[in-house]
Amino acid sequence: MNLQRWIGRREASWKTLDSLLQQAEKRGLRSMTPAQIHQLASLYRSVAADLARARTQQAGQVLVQDLQRLTSRGYAQIYQGLRRQEWHALWAFYRWGLPAVVQQCAGYVALATGLFAAAGLIAWWFAWRDPSFLALLVPTELISQVRDRQELWMGSIVGVEPFASSSIMINNLKVSFAAVAGGMTAGIGTIYIILLNGLMIGSIGALVGQNNLAYPFWAFVFPHGALELPAIFLAGAAGFLLGRAILFPGRFRRADALKYYGAQAAQLMFGVIPLLVIAGLIEGFFSPNPAVPDAVKYGTGILLLTGLLVYLSQRSPPNQQT
Repeated sequence: MNLQRWIGRREASWKTLDSLLQQAEKRGLRSMTPAQIHQLASLYRSVAADLARARTQQAGQVLVQDLQRLTSRGYAQIYQGLRRQEWHALWAFYRWGLPAVVQQCAGYVALATGLFAAAGLIAWWFAWRDPSFLALLVPTELISQVRDRQELWMGSIVGVEPFASSSIMINNLKVSFAAVAGGMTAGIGTIYIILLNGLMIGSIGALVGQNNLAYPFWAFVFPHGALELPAIFLAGAAGFLLGRAILFPGRFRRADALKYYGAQAAQLMFGVIPLLVIAGLIEGFFSPNPAVPDAVKYGTGILLLTGLLVYLSQRSPPNQQT
C-alpha cells in the first residue's frame, strides 16, 4: 500500500468527520440535520476501518493516535449521544406524551371506569340485601373472618412486606395485561375483567360496611387504590382500543386498524406499568402499616389521586404536540 497516497485520499474524510464532531460536541446531535447524522455515522465507520488499516500497515504512531482520538470522539457522540436522545425521548413521553394519549383515549377510559363503577354499585346493592349473593363472589373464609371475628385480613401482609408487595405487583400486572389481551376477543374479555373486579370491590365494600369495618378497610384501599384503579381503567381502555380495531376499523383495513389502535394501547400500557409498580409498593409497605393512622392513609390517597389527575389532564406545549 502506498501510504502517502492512501493518506491523501482519506484525509478529506477525516477532516469532514472532525468538523461534524465539533458541531455535535458544541451544540449536540439535535442541532444536526438527518443527513448530517447519517454522514457522521458513515464516516465514523470508515474512519474506524482506517484506524485498523493504519495499525496493520504500521502507518506511524502520530497518525494512529490521531485516528484513535477521532474514532473515540465519534463513538462518544454517536452511541452515547443516541443514549441521551433515548433518555430524552423517554422523559418527553412521560412528561407530555402519556397525558396526551390518555386524553385522546378519554372515551375508552371513561367506558372502563363507568363499567367498573356500575358493577361495584350493583354488587354493593345486592350484597347488602342478600347474603347468598355475597357468598357467590367473596370467599367463605373471608366472610367468616369479617363477620365472626370482626377483623380485616390486611394484617397478614405485615412482616412479609417484600414478598407481599412483589406478589401484588405481579397479580395486578397479570390482570392488566389480561384486560388488554381481552380486546382481541372483540372487547368481551376486557368487559368481563372490568366487571368482575367491580363486582368484587362492591361486594367486599358491602361486607365491611355491614360489619362496621368500612373506615379502616377504605383507609387501607385508598392509598394504593388511588393509583391501582386508574391503572386498571387505562388497561381496560387499551383493551377497548383493540376491540374497536376488530369491530369498527372504520376507514382502515382491519390489520391497519390493529396497528394504529394497538400503538395507542401500547402507549397506555407504558403508563400502566409504573403506576402498578408504585401501587404495589404502597400496598405492601404503607397501606397495611398499623403505625400509620387511618387519617394519614386517606390524606395520602387524596394527594396521590389528585396529583395523578392533574398530571394526566395537563396540556402539551405546542412544540411537544403530535
